[in-house]
Amino acid sequence: MSLSSLPSIAFMGRSLVCGLAASLALVTGGPTFGQQAPAAATLPNERDLLFDELHRDVAAMERELGIYKRVVRLVAPSVVHVQAKPLADFRFRRDVEEAGSGVLVSVGGKNYVLTNRHVVKHSDPEHIRLELNDGREISPTEIFTDPETDVAVLAVDSPDLIPARVGNSDHCEIGDPVMAFGNPFNLRQSVTRGIISGMGRSNLDLGDGGVDYQNFMQTDAAINPGNSGGPLINLRGEIVGLNTAIASNSGGNDGIGFSIPINIAMSVTRQLVEHGKVDRGFLGVMLDGNFNLEAARSAGLPRLMGALVKQVTERSPAALAGVQTNDVILRYNNAAIENDQHLINLVKLSDVGRPVEMVVLRGGQMVNVQAQIGRLDDFVAETEAALKAVPPK
Repeated sequence: MSLSSLPSIAFMGRSLVCGLAASLALVTGGPTFGQQAPAAATLPNERDLLFDELHRDVAAMERELGIYKRVVRLVAPSVVHVQAKPLADFRFRRDVEEAGSGVLVSVGGKNYVLTNRHVVKHSDPEHIRLELNDGREISPTEIFTDPETDVAVLAVDSPDLIPARVGNSDHCEIGDPVMAFGNPFNLRQSVTRGIISGMGRSNLDLGDGGVDYQNFMQTDAAINPGNSGGPLINLRGEIVGLNTAIASNSGGNDGIGFSIPINIAMSVTRQLVEHGKVDRGFLGVMLDGNFNLEAARSAGLPRLMGALVKQVTERSPAALAGVQTNDVILRYNNAAIENDQHLINLVKLSDVGRPVEMVVLRGGQMVNVQAQIGRLDDFVAETEAALKAVPPK
């Protein structure tokens, strides 16, 4: 959908009388119609004392709320408006986005704009305009994309760029305050705030060309069309997520937005710029897609959860870690496994070589298992080499 026109803006009031009553209650701190209002402060000395008290209370509050202003000053120079003119074949399609957001990051001493693939996938470097916070407009020199995570990386070459600081999304928890930066409805440099309201969201239906491997953070910070690709920031001024999607009945913000954890986005980014492709994690288990509530209860679980191991591949990372057939994998690092697809997503999004802690249910007992995530291509090559080394009978 084109975001070149502004949406209509209207006040949201129930009625003039009710709205006035509510406004009076807010101003006076008192009741609405039908209730006895306190006497107003009319004497000059009394009003001066009340103003002094109000100023002291606000000053104390501003020392805390001022953190948000400081975050904005530090992060805003790194936020980019992305205008991606579609190529000729996609010009008049209503489902093609033409505008989004991005954030400057540094990888290997070079600057890149991190954004969503769906923002730029119908364009090319010649037709993409990046508007910086200081008003400059530049174009990317190269585009790297990963369809399976919806991450896009735009190489840029311009002086005096200010990359954002990258945080650690593994340390994020539900309830953490966050701020969403971007350009919703082409309204440049907008900022909203909220909290992280959920973790590990997957199996979201994102339409045609959606994200194959999902492990979203959920936030109630307002995210609207045009925010795609913009950063989700913690109160330390660090990127913790890449704003990607919303759940909405209206097409606008309903308080449920989804962000790609920055650890995943930066892992994809580094692989794209260094190798031109992304290696997916490999564990080496076949999961039972028919694992249901009855089977879960038979295994000793109170409800349907986890992923049932149907088979373990020989010499795979799972086999080396001691994972067994009929194990139910309940936790993967700090994430509680919801189902088989959830586990697949987490494994595919894990860095190759990364050690992971798992908790499995085996014979009614909880067992801790540590595995090292492998690369499927390496495993296939090693298996083929091992088979060749076996002398024929």
